[in-house]
Amino acid sequence: MSQSDELFTREDPIFVNKELLEINHLPDEGRIVGRDDAISKLANAVNPAIFGQSPSNVLIYGKTGTGKSLCAKYVSTRLVETAAEENVNAKTAYVDCAQDTTETQAVQTIASKLNDPDTTGVNIPDKGISTATYYKRLWKILDEQHDVALIILDEIDKLDDDSILMQLSRAGEAGKIESCKIGVIGISNKIRYKDRMDERVKSSLCEREFVFPPYDAGQLNDIMEARRDAFRDGVLDESVISRTAALAAREHGDARKAIDILRYAGEIAQSEEAEVVREEFVDRARDQAETDRFRELIRGSTPHSRYVLQALTILSLNSPKKEGFRTTAIYDLYEQICRQEGSEGLSLRRVRDLLKEHAFLDVTEQSRCSGGSAEGSYTEHQLLEDPEVIQSVLSGSLDSE
Repeated sequence: MSQSDELFTREDPIFVNKELLEINHLPDEGRIVGRDDAISKLANAVNPAIFGQSPSNVLIYGKTGTGKSLCAKYVSTRLVETAAEENVNAKTAYVDCAQDTTETQAVQTIASKLNDPDTTGVNIPDKGISTATYYKRLWKILDEQHDVALIILDEIDKLDDDSILMQLSRAGEAGKIESCKIGVIGISNKIRYKDRMDERVKSSLCEREFVFPPYDAGQLNDIMEARRDAFRDGVLDESVISRTAALAAREHGDARKAIDILRYAGEIAQSEEAEVVREEFVDRARDQAETDRFRELIRGSTPHSRYVLQALTILSLNSPKKEGFRTTAIYDLYEQICRQEGSEGLSLRRVRDLLKEHAFLDVTEQSRCSGGSAEGSYTEHQLLEDPEVIQSVLSGSLDSE
């Protein structure tokens, strides 16, 4: 290839500011749509922090893509700025509990994000010290460096247990910290998550509770209109945003998925060297977004977890109508898959546990059924995802093992 050949495109013909369509991008206030009331209530709950007082602990529920994390991050950022104007040293720490699932991992992340080693002289290594030592160093950091700390625990339901919630919510009461005030914002996709909490944690953590409903088509349309300037002028067909909003509202009300679809539609136009992002690209983008989302969902799952899901997927694909399948039917097919993969199958009891995990992740739905006096009750399992999408993703992951 000669030096004059162009390997890379110097000017993107479709996007001008693609960052606006990235999942991790925190938009400014003008781009947060449909959550004014939620932002106001959350700000009110943590408002005492700007005066160096204890913010209320908050638990936020809602399905994926309803703006929970977005609003929590926005309010916490504004809190730090406003507190500084009152000469209060406030700091926030964000923890993704889907990644930091253990107590040790979570407290290490919190301590690391709140620490300024030049000020405290405290070292927070990635590993190599006990959980108790991480806590001791965290308490030292909080008292020496901050007046208030607001800790966001996203996907809090992924934590192995409630230990860190107990420590954080009762640190002042237990005398672990003397001057710093701690507030916790817990975020969960599971409306029934609180039922699993230790009663002592529940009493201290759940001071305020907010539920974020799914976005409707109008709100989704506004959300994407607020990101239209991610694209170059004139490249979006007029029907693209409304079509994307309608699809997302009908299927899930998930703004994250809607933005994903819009971005993928632009990338399809880019790859095909089209001058305009057309409506036909939206449907193709939707399929791609669903596949990528599910691939991310099962990333890191165990082989047997995938074998169980594969069994239910095969049953669903072979069924002429949408219906649930009994645990025993899934288990029989799971054992066949294990033999094909040259793997020793797990017990029926363990497979039941794996099916419960899939239900907890909203991949499947469980329902109790009655077989009458002859059979008694039993559990049926039904996919909540498109079985063809699941089959495509699972085939790729099983082939790669």
